[in-house]
Amino acid sequence: MTEPPFGFGPPGRSDDDASGSGGSGPPGGSGSGGGPPDPFGGMGPLGPLGDPQQFADALRQFADLMSWQGGPVNWDLAKNIARQTVAQKGDASVLEIDRSKVVEALRLADLWLEDATEFPSGMRTAQAWSRAEWVEATLPVWSKLCDPIAARAVEAMSSLISDNPAEMAADLPPEMRAMMGGLGAFGGLGEMMRRIGGMMVGGQTGAAVGALAEEVVSSTDVGLPLGPPGTAALLPAGVAAFGSGLSVDLDEVRLFLALREAAHHRLFGHVPWLRARLLGAVEDYARGIKVDASALRDAMPQIDPSNPEALNEALSGAALFQPEDSPEQKAALARLETVLALVEGWVATVVEAAARDRLPQAGALAEAIRRRRATGGPAERTFATLVGLELRPRRLREAAVIWQGLTTERGITGRDSIWAHPDLLPTADDFDDPDGFVRGRPELDISDLSGDQPSEDDLGPDADGQDT
Repeated sequence: MTEPPFGFGPPGRSDDDASGSGGSGPPGGSGSGGGPPDPFGGMGPLGPLGDPQQFADALRQFADLMSWQGGPVNWDLAKNIARQTVAQKGDASVLEIDRSKVVEALRLADLWLEDATEFPSGMRTAQAWSRAEWVEATLPVWSKLCDPIAARAVEAMSSLISDNPAEMAADLPPEMRAMMGGLGAFGGLGEMMRRIGGMMVGGQTGAAVGALAEEVVSSTDVGLPLGPPGTAALLPAGVAAFGSGLSVDLDEVRLFLALREAAHHRLFGHVPWLRARLLGAVEDYARGIKVDASALRDAMPQIDPSNPEALNEALSGAALFQPEDSPEQKAALARLETVLALVEGWVATVVEAAARDRLPQAGALAEAIRRRRATGGPAERTFATLVGLELRPRRLREAAVIWQGLTTERGITGRDSIWAHPDLLPTADDFDDPDGFVRGRPELDISDLSGDQPSEDDLGPDADGQDT
C-alpha cells in the first residue's frame, strides 16, 4: 500500500481499519451486544489510530515532518510526494540505449543551430531523465517560485486559530488531534498550525509537480529554466508520449524536441539577465496571490490518512489561491506573459530555421507544440489551480511574427542583438503591431546602454544559486 502522501498516516492501515471493522478494540464495543458501550467505537483506546504500535509509528513520522526547518513549506515532503506521484503511474529508469539516443540527438541538434543563431552553445552536458529525475532536478526552482504563495497559505493557517484555537483544533480529524496530543502540541497550537499548513501546501505542490512530470518532455518545456544551467535534458517517456498519435517517426520527434531544448539553453546561457528576469516575474506575480482562508478551514477535516486524495480534491476544487487583481499584479502578469512569449517565439523561429531542410515533419511538429502550449494539459491546469498561474505564452504567434520579421529585415545578427538589453525587447503593445516594431525601430546601437547592462546581481540571485 502506498504511504499517505501527507506522511502522517499510520503505516499499513487498511480500509477495514479505517472503517472500524476488524479494529483492534476490545470486544463488547458499541453495537457488539454485550457489556458497556465502548467510548472508542470499537477501535481501541487510541480511537481510529488502531493499536499502540501503529500510533507510535505514526507519531514518530508526524514528529519528523513537524521538525522541518527549511521555510514555510516542507519541501522534503513535496519531493517525496512528487516522486510517489510519478511512481504510481510507472516510471522506469532510462535504458542505456534511450540515454544514448537522447544525448546524440541533443548534440546533433546543437550543431544544427550553429547557422540559425549568433548565440554559441549553451549546453555543458546532455542528459536523459526519468520523470523522477526531472522532479529532483527542477524542485529547487519550483520551491523558489512557490514559496511566496506558500508563505501566504501558512500565514492563513496560523491566523485561523488566533481567535478561537479550541474550535480550530476541534476541526481537525481525530487522528490529528490524537497525534498532536501525543506530542504535547496543544500548548503551541499556532506554531503547530503553521507546520501543518506547510505540510498541506508541500503535499499539494508535490502532487502538482509530480503530475506535471507526466507531461513534460524536457528541462525547459514549460518555458522556464527549471533545471541546472547548462544541463540540457530530454525525458524519453515524455518524448514518446508527445509523439504518440502524430504519425511522425520517433527519431524525428526526438530531434525536433532536442532542437527546442538546445535553443532554450543557447538563449538562457548567453542572455545573462534573462533567467532572473523571467523567474523574478513569476515571483512578483506570486506575491500578489491571496489565499482563501475559509477554503483552508473547510479542508481541515479532510486530512484523513486513510483517504489522502480527499484533501487534494478539497483544496483543488476550492480555488485556494486567487489573484488579487491589483494593478501591480496585472503588471507582473503582463511582464511574465510577454517575456514567456518572446522566449518561445524566438525558440520557434530558430528551430524552424534549423529544421527546415533537415526534418520533413518540422511544420507538423511545430504546430503540435503551438497547440500544446496554447491549451495546456491536465497536469498544467492542475498546477495553475494550485499556484494561481498558467505558465503559458498567450501571444506566442505575435512574438514569433516579430522575430521572423526581424530575421528578414536585419538578419540573424540584428535579430539576436535585441537580447542585448531588456529595454530593447518588444513590449506587449508591440504585439499589436509586429510590423511596426520591426520597421519602426532604428538599427540597434547599444553603446549608450553598455554602462547599464543588467546582470544576475542586478535582477536577483539565480533560482538555484548557480552561475550561468
